[in-house]
Amino acid sequence: MSDTAILINTAVAVAAIVVLIVRFKFNPVIALVLGSCYLGLAAGLGVEKTVEAITSGFGDIMAEIGLLVAFGVLIGAVLRDLRAIERLVDALLRVVGPKRIPHAMALTITTFLQSIYLDVLLVISGPLAKAVAPKLGRYGTARMATALAIGLECGIVFTVPGVGALALAALLHVPLGTYLLYGLIVVIPTVTISISLMTFALTRGWWKPEVDELPQPAAETALAAAVRSGGPDALAAPKTRQAPLLLLFTPLLVSLVLIATGALADVVEWKNPVASFLSSPVVALMLGLIGTCFVGRKYLGQSAVEESLGRGLRDSGPILLLNGVGGCLAAVISQAGLGDILGEYFSANTWAPLLLVWFMAAALHVAVGSVTISAITSAGLLAPLAPVLGLNPVLIALAAGAGSLFMVHLTSNTFWLLQSLLGQTTRGTLKTCSAGVSVASVVAMGPILALSLVL
Repeated sequence: MSDTAILINTAVAVAAIVVLIVRFKFNPVIALVLGSCYLGLAAGLGVEKTVEAITSGFGDIMAEIGLLVAFGVLIGAVLRDLRAIERLVDALLRVVGPKRIPHAMALTITTFLQSIYLDVLLVISGPLAKAVAPKLGRYGTARMATALAIGLECGIVFTVPGVGALALAALLHVPLGTYLLYGLIVVIPTVTISISLMTFALTRGWWKPEVDELPQPAAETALAAAVRSGGPDALAAPKTRQAPLLLLFTPLLVSLVLIATGALADVVEWKNPVASFLSSPVVALMLGLIGTCFVGRKYLGQSAVEESLGRGLRDSGPILLLNGVGGCLAAVISQAGLGDILGEYFSANTWAPLLLVWFMAAALHVAVGSVTISAITSAGLLAPLAPVLGLNPVLIALAAGAGSLFMVHLTSNTFWLLQSLLGQTTRGTLKTCSAGVSVASVVAMGPILALSLVL
């Protein structure tokens, strides 16, 4: 089959996936598998090779991140019931004060809390942000909503064990420790600079509380509705003895330090079998889960921990399936030879490939409205391109993550939860969420392009 035909069929497959999700409300898992089937057959792989590519692609991704996603979600489920997030925000407020709380809260969410399922994290942290907002004056709601939106969405794609970060690392075969280190290099300045830029704009006349915020009674009603949408226990937590705050997060922090240690050991070419074992991501996160469960058993009780783990297992199912079918599309695209075709048009000694990655992920996100789906789909499309270009795959993964943040809009569940939980109008949410995260999407390319000069 000609190169042109393969390019056209790939475009048709991606467009079909978008239409199935947006227009016909297909589940993304089904849409991605159907798109993979079409591409394999249309590209001339035949029935047997198409099915083999789809199943092997799914299996390869599950082998790389299946346990990582499950362990991360389970850690988050126990931390949620230990009221770790609420207590952490209270501690931050005491330490940094109201003036710096937007930056502090966003950076904490984006770096340390990504094991907690996004909707759960948002439903818990949203009311906390709303309670802090009056301490910041006239623009408090705008500043806290923007910080929350940027922190949540950036964490998904840049920070291990964020769902998008795990998928991007797996699809592009980036060691998880490497992604963790470079993701932090990108996400910390991105969040800090983006919030500062948005604060400047919002407090210079762009934010108008009379039209961008809901009247107080309406805001309270919307908040109650949002809490109900998260389930009857969305904000409730079992009454427990108070565990030391540092103890709550120590197991997770130890896991991340072990993973980072493994990456640094690879850089300096230090080999030690015990260190290699403990720093492998699966073992490190398993140790974090065991430690978190021990803390939970002491302060919640065994039965409450089992209930937390049960909820975590239910949450992890959809995440695992979505990540797995991203592998299906990537495998079919690789078999179709798209990487070799696209590689002829781009040179590794320019920034054009990274900008292409960003643009493709951004376009997919505008069309689909999901950060995770757009990141996974764009990474799957471009995974075969990495070896052809000679670019470090971590750069492509980070650029895909950055592009997938562009223009969170009205098809996103995060958009509506932020609107309800923070008491904003739709117009206000377009400013704090859509514009704020889009600024972060663009700002993130600064550190990524800087890294491309040294990697």
